[in-house]
Amino acid sequence: MTRLLEHRTSLVTGGGIGIGQDIAREFARAGARVAVTYRTHEPDPSFLDELAELSGHAPLALAVDATDEQEVAGAVDAVGRELGRLDVLVNNVGGLVQRAGIEELDLKLWHRVLAVNLDSMFLFTQRALPLMTGEGARVINVASLAGRNGGHPGALAYATAKAAVFGFTRSLAKELAPRGITVNALAPGFIEATPFHDTFTTQASKEATLTTIPAGRVGRPEDVAGPALWLASAHSGYVTGTVVDINGGQYFG
Repeated sequence: MTRLLEHRTSLVTGGGIGIGQDIAREFARAGARVAVTYRTHEPDPSFLDELAELSGHAPLALAVDATDEQEVAGAVDAVGRELGRLDVLVNNVGGLVQRAGIEELDLKLWHRVLAVNLDSMFLFTQRALPLMTGEGARVINVASLAGRNGGHPGALAYATAKAAVFGFTRSLAKELAPRGITVNALAPGFIEATPFHDTFTTQASKEATLTTIPAGRVGRPEDVAGPALWLASAHSGYVTGTVVDINGGQYFG
């Protein structure tokens, strides 16, 4: 039986931990050859062994600063050399960086947050497109519920960047549709077991947020990986420019 991503190649940025890790795992399980990038969260060797066992292909792990144009170029070129082409790009790199309200938010931090969440997406997409010449190529951008509702206090720059991901996704979807490339976004809500909430969310805030989720539980990285797999597959070929909200009913777009 053919798996959903058999004979497909994929690149998941920020794929060493959290949501990116589970997306990479799900793609490998579906038969894809997988490349991941990382900066501060190097993939554990056991995880890379797992990807190889699931997909039948050795994964590619690349250290890269996703905001540096030359480093991104080098990473994507390595994907081209090792995989030959690219069918699915998942722009997962992003982060809050630091909580700061507008009065504490200096221009340097503002630019840093936008660079991590937006420049990275632009750079990887632009560089990867020459490799995405196969039928039914896919771009999947990871946004956030914060782009919908503004996030929690101190997330001004982050929420702004994630809202911009929606515009980037929709405009790029129109631009690439004639080439047969779909572009969609995922907007996760509260997803536990990720560096974001481990670093920036207190236990009291987690408990308060849980009371606002109709599903009665917080999300897990695998809750994002499933929709990512569907968007990466041939089943989503007529879906482009959309945002998939993944939040247990906490918000309806």
